[in-house]
Amino acid sequence: MAQYATENIRTVALVGHGAAGKTTLAEALLACAKAIPTPGSVERGTTVSDFDPLEKSLQHSLRASVLHLDTDSTRVHLIDTPGFPDFIGQAIGALDAVETAAVVVNAQSGIEMITSRMMAWAAERKLCRLVIVNKIDAENADPEQTLAAIQATFGKECLPINLPADGGRRVVDCFFNPAGESDFSSVANAHRALVDQVVEVDEALMSLYLEQGEIAPEELHTPFETALRDGHLVPVCFVSARTGVGVAELLDVLVKLAPNPAEGNPPLFIKGKGEGAVEFHSEADPKKHVLAHVFKVVMDPFIGKLGVFRVHQGTVTRDTQLLVGDGRKPFKVGHLLMLQGGKQVEVDRAVPGDIAAVAKVDEIGFDCVLHDSHDEDQICMRPLEFPTPMHGFAISPKKRGDEQRISDVLHKMIAEDPTLTLEHDPNLNETVLRGLGELHLRSVFERMASQFKLEIDTRPPRIPYRETVTAKAEGHHRHKKQTGGAGQFGEVYLRIEPTPRGSGFEFVDHVKGGTIPNQFIPAVQKGVEQVLTAGPIAGFPLQDVRVIVYDGKHHPVDSKEVAFVTAGRKAFLDAIEKARPIVLEPIVSLEVLCPESTMGDVAGDLSGRRGQVTGTKSLQPGTLTVNGLAPLSELDGYAARLKAMTAGHAAWTMTLSHYDPAPPGLQQQLATEYAKHRKHEDDA
Repeated sequence: MAQYATENIRTVALVGHGAAGKTTLAEALLACAKAIPTPGSVERGTTVSDFDPLEKSLQHSLRASVLHLDTDSTRVHLIDTPGFPDFIGQAIGALDAVETAAVVVNAQSGIEMITSRMMAWAAERKLCRLVIVNKIDAENADPEQTLAAIQATFGKECLPINLPADGGRRVVDCFFNPAGESDFSSVANAHRALVDQVVEVDEALMSLYLEQGEIAPEELHTPFETALRDGHLVPVCFVSARTGVGVAELLDVLVKLAPNPAEGNPPLFIKGKGEGAVEFHSEADPKKHVLAHVFKVVMDPFIGKLGVFRVHQGTVTRDTQLLVGDGRKPFKVGHLLMLQGGKQVEVDRAVPGDIAAVAKVDEIGFDCVLHDSHDEDQICMRPLEFPTPMHGFAISPKKRGDEQRISDVLHKMIAEDPTLTLEHDPNLNETVLRGLGELHLRSVFERMASQFKLEIDTRPPRIPYRETVTAKAEGHHRHKKQTGGAGQFGEVYLRIEPTPRGSGFEFVDHVKGGTIPNQFIPAVQKGVEQVLTAGPIAGFPLQDVRVIVYDGKHHPVDSKEVAFVTAGRKAFLDAIEKARPIVLEPIVSLEVLCPESTMGDVAGDLSGRRGQVTGTKSLQPGTLTVNGLAPLSELDGYAARLKAMTAGHAAWTMTLSHYDPAPPGLQQQLATEYAKHRKHEDDA
């Protein structure tokens, strides 16, 4: 395979909302560069990107796919990313591997939720941005309105570098050769706007431009890159990936105008930990120490664990000795791979800007840094912020004995996907897998079944209710047991009182005069803590209570630890019954990003769920952030309802805020269910 110097490399992530045509565009670019004979089809399952059987059946991307093409003495590394909100973690992870984020917009549907979010995430990571308006010749497409919406939403720095012509059957250049007529606007005006925007970043060039009235495109390369880096210019290209209109022109833009790894904003690394940590930027120099960042992990069924990384500094070759993060033991690069979808091609070296992979290195994990110097052993990339996994399913094996297999397989899934989390709640005795939506989790379960032959049962997770007391009370119990030999004796007096919400449990020893010897106080506490795991009303853990042991009795012969454990437990139960116990329900803080026009529906729905809106904030024209509070028990099906209210143009997160008393009707329902459960256990 041909080798390329860093200045002849481009790295581009195709990002944007689902159904914008990113995968079809990637196929068109590969075919245009002769990397594949003809473009594949998403509908027929023949694309290079969507090679996974599940992706083929669903007809959309589930994971980021790494591709490459060679054209005009330049290598372009492409990352085709999913666009559905449930899989957005894969797109976010790809941002640290590229200089340019190409945000693909559907000319039929215009600006969508993921379009806005990817533009914001790319800007936050200081990536150069390019907007690609796709499907310009499709039915009901409106490229002119789409461009107006792009400029209204993202700013006047979004300027067309070409424009559609002949009803979307071709595009005309507005930068290198601004001649001809377009379907709308003026090519000359578009060219002038581009030049005006570019020369603003270079005072000397601006003076020359004002003096001459024109600047040759060749003289604008350096200020063009500066404008891209500063976000002062966001070029807009028009294409039809399905028919190939504008694809060759887009490839030309990527080669001639997209930054190479030495021209883009260098990624921010952090060296050291704690207060001694310092920020620094890598240098795209092939002769320096190696710094590479793992942005993707794949559990391949044939070759095992595959760590996909972007080289930011230095050169990686076969036989290079690399260290993983803080690890002190290096591994040897046996096979250095370059990816083309699901295929791997072995290469001799990878220089700054290259995207490569190594297989079967257990120490490699997502977001780790690979390096070749012990001086660099405390380096990490500035962390990415991923959406919080909100949707959860409680899982259990269908077959007895598969518990360990489930754990092993799920940890493989989590190693691949930073937006999957696994929780085990010992109080509820359930394991919950959380992701970004039902579609996200269902794809994980289908993959577990197809790839690992592992079947599981799923159900909604139980609500983590709690119990507490609302009044002060005293409790007493004398435990006395005689069995013929040495007996058991322990007597405990205690009082309980509620504490502020969220303060937990507190045990206080106020025993005077040794009525309960010091060695038995821990036994009393142990007995009390046994009750904390299952409250008296509905069997949920008890919290926000202070227990004060102040008196008791012991026997010099018969007092034993087990006696005071029992006495402490029953004295606590005696006090709880008098302290007006209640059930607490979890209240969560919600943050909903939605179109401004749907704010009334979102607020009304929240109110209908016993929630309340606590504030709103406008982030950009037409979009609002709605903050609110709601009981967790009322949010079953909320994701689907929100999607329906906003036509899929919303995103939301939630975090636990606090616990509040549950309504009387709910308390009675939970108590009745617990009583039936206890009776069933007693009968059994």
